[in-house]
Amino acid sequence: MAKFTYDHIHLRSPNPEATGAFYERMFGAEVIRTLQQGKPRIDLKIGGANVFIAEVSPDAKVNPPPQTPYQGLDHFGLSVKEIDAVVAELKAKGAQFTMEPTTIRPGVRIAFLRGPEGVAIELLEPSPH
Repeated sequence: MAKFTYDHIHLRSPNPEATGAFYERMFGAEVIRTLQQGKPRIDLKIGGANVFIAEVSPDAKVNPPPQTPYQGLDHFGLSVKEIDAVVAELKAKGAQFTMEPTTIRPGVRIAFLRGPEGVAIELLEPSPH
């Protein structure tokens, strides 16, 4: 069987600059600005993950963000330590949480916040083994 490895997450945004700024401000993402076919492109590095942001022009025939819950890709998750302190810090930066820190099973706490264009982002704190 073929070996598969992680490559990227791809987001669509009417304002890639603002979307990139959100991830930079909230999570310390590295914003990478390049030109692709003469147009500005915004990519991010978050926790070693590649996140690409494609611009959606006003006249694009693209569906609006879905209302949760929905089928298909639901969210992406970021591991953190000291989730309660991280949540407090993100709230101070203006993050909107849809789920406060919650223990979902012994040793695992999660919280959810909403990113630009309705993207759901999970924060996960596993306890050390």
